Amino acid sequence: MTTTVYPETPAAPMPEQWAGLRRAPRGIRPALGSPIVSRLFRNAVSRLPVRVDLPHGRALGAGANDPAAPVMVLHDPRAFTARIAATGLIGFGEGYMAGDWSAPDPAAVLTVFAGAIDRLVPAPLQSLRSALLPSQPRAHRATASGAETNAAHHYDLSNELFALFLDETMTYSSALFDRLEPAPAWRDLADAQRRKIDTLLDDAEVGPGTRMLEIGTGWGELAIRAAERGAIVRSVTLSAEQQRLARERVAAAGVAERVSIELLDYRAVDGVYDAVVSVEMMEAVGFEYLPEYLRTLTRVLAPGGRVAVQVITMPHERMLAGRRTHTWIQKYIFPGGFLPSETLLAQQLSEHSGLVATHRRALGAHYAHTLRLWRERFDGATTGVEQLGFDETFQRMWRLYLAYSEAGFRSGYLDVVQLVLEHREDTAADLGAAVAR
Repeated sequence: MTTTVYPETPAAPMPEQWAGLRRAPRGIRPALGSPIVSRLFRNAVSRLPVRVDLPHGRALGAGANDPAAPVMVLHDPRAFTARIAATGLIGFGEGYMAGDWSAPDPAAVLTVFAGAIDRLVPAPLQSLRSALLPSQPRAHRATASGAETNAAHHYDLSNELFALFLDETMTYSSALFDRLEPAPAWRDLADAQRRKIDTLLDDAEVGPGTRMLEIGTGWGELAIRAAERGAIVRSVTLSAEQQRLARERVAAAGVAERVSIELLDYRAVDGVYDAVVSVEMMEAVGFEYLPEYLRTLTRVLAPGGRVAVQVITMPHERMLAGRRTHTWIQKYIFPGGFLPSETLLAQQLSEHSGLVATHRRALGAHYAHTLRLWRERFDGATTGVEQLGFDETFQRMWRLYLAYSEAGFRSGYLDVVQLVLEHREDTAADLGAAVAR
């Protein structure tokens, strides 16, 4: 079905956000670290199939003479290395935002780097990561108030901004295509998003009369499709902008009597539900609150019910290495964000919940194509983005975010999985006894 996106006044970024990017960082660390970063970078790209174009016609990289190699252009090598020396990969991303470097296809360049992430920095220096790089700000912790602020930072930017690059379903998570070869096109995306949603609803056994809880509303497509099956849907979100448009879309679909959408933290949800569905919301919970999230799922799931979740994951060792450091994505895109490993999820489910995973489906390659299509759509929407009040620095930031994410899935560094969770036998017995009483 096609729904209307209603106009709004966007919350455009304030210019002072970018004040720190106008010049390269100064101080002891950039001064002493820049030569080291320069040497490490040159050594790294000398082993990678990439071409790095420098000023005055010089080129670096194992792909310097390969016309098919992805191209990275260093416009200001000194600023580029100073930023990295100061803040690591935050500086790498800020360098792109500031124009220190660019690429005709940033996703292709970043895919090469992501595929070699464990070899880019020598092992002795990797052990110093936590000491040298910034820590996550306490203000980004996903407490009840912090989670609301974190959500507003991203999802309350502007519904119209998201509508410029999302398909008609306004679905902001990995699609599930019916094929990956030949590469999916834009015309395939809306159907692929509906396929993903219907697969999750099938996994959760959502049908007529099902009492369903959705944690993380998005813009309402999943709630609409569940209600069209005859379910009674309670959906909770922390984004006021998403809630507003989702309610309008629910009303336009004619299912408002079966769907309620509330501004509510997942920890405050009460009641018991036959099915719980949560799509790419777990990433916002944060490492320290993951046990509480899983305990909430256990608490609200009725005996015999099912949870269907979709979550982005990363390798366990990489997760452990970067769990306490602050990243570019966290600083600019998803404050408080945390990607678990499947190993961690299994441990946390066992230790902090009464749930067990009974089914798994991996969609990593599907997410790479989803992000490619979003990025291509965003790249073609420059005029619309400008009209909404988002400046050139914001646009470079957003392009890097989409390319950075695409590269993670394209390289296999990231994955996204759908899991079905059910009560363990011992938990189910206890719940059954409690209900009987």
